[in-house]
Amino acid sequence: MEKKIKLRVQGLTNSQIHSSAYALVLAEENGNRRIPVIVGTAEAQSIAIAIERILTPRPLTHDLFVRFSKAFDVELKEVLIYKFLDGVFYSQMLFTNGEHKVYIDSRTSDAIAIALRMNCDIYIYEKIMEECGVELENTNDNIYEEDEDDSKNLLDLEPEEIDDPGLLKQWLSVLSIEDLQERLELAVETENYEYAKMYQEELNRRKI
Repeated sequence: MEKKIKLRVQGLTNSQIHSSAYALVLAEENGNRRIPVIVGTAEAQSIAIAIERILTPRPLTHDLFVRFSKAFDVELKEVLIYKFLDGVFYSQMLFTNGEHKVYIDSRTSDAIAIALRMNCDIYIYEKIMEECGVELENTNDNIYEEDEDDSKNLLDLEPEEIDDPGLLKQWLSVLSIEDLQERLELAVETENYEYAKMYQEELNRRKI
């Protein structure tokens, strides 16, 4: 039997290679290796919502799948990334109803989104980790001081007007907690989950 490595979801970041895509970073639970998985915007939003535990006004597709499984007493036991071919990770999900076990192939992004909602373990074969795993260096964000006029100018902007990630981070930093909370609630109400994730992450950073 091939050795399996347990993973945890470390987070999401903008893909530096694929435009309009994100890199889902999976971390080795007892090690320093990381696996970056490229996912689309919709899948990234669904994963972010599960990570941040954001309550949506209507269930997303992955939420609906989880509700369906629980309604019929079907449990997700584990997710396994079992193959890497032509730049694509292949995953399978192990389900059980207490008597029977069934393996179902899945896109890795969908499998992770559901695993986060059902609190199940995520694994990868050791040979794939050896082939694709990388060690990420810890880097500190570049933070620089800004004067009052700069803050005022930033507050005149809206996030859709900001293309530069560094400027967007600076814009978030000058928003008040009350403003962030109001924007988060509005983003959830309008189902703009990409912005909801952004505001929730900034609120979480302020709590540290």
